Amino acid sequence: QVQLQESGPGLVKPSQTLSLTCTVSGGSISINPYYWSWIRQPPGKALEVIGYIGYAGNTYVRPSLRSRTSISRDTSNNQFTLQLSSVTPEDTAVYYCARGDYGTTDAHTYNYRGQGTQVTVSS
Repeated sequence: QVQLQESGPGLVKPSQTLSLTCTVSGGSISINPYYWSWIRQPPGKALEVIGYIGYAGNTYVRPSLRSRTSISRDTSNNQFTLQLSSVTPEDTAVYYCARGDYGTTDAHTYNYRGQGTQVTVSS
């Protein structure tokens, strides 16, 4: 069974870049047909898909975050990463990585998810 684990700093200063890595075990991130996403949940708000990277390496980022977000992968280590630049306190959230059968912006379609990591943006 596939397992996903997020890693990265729990505290980031405003204007800095948030970098998170998702390490996947139990299945290759290059296998058709899976899509690997980053999802976040700010305090008191709904889950939000930040973007995803497909099995072929194609990426999608939601338009509101596109100018400061990069999603990439390292197939040799079976990892994919999120970089979010110029963070503000509004980026404070629990961040999840997840796998789904489709590339969608509906967080509930991703049926395998990591446990999540709290990221706080504060000086």
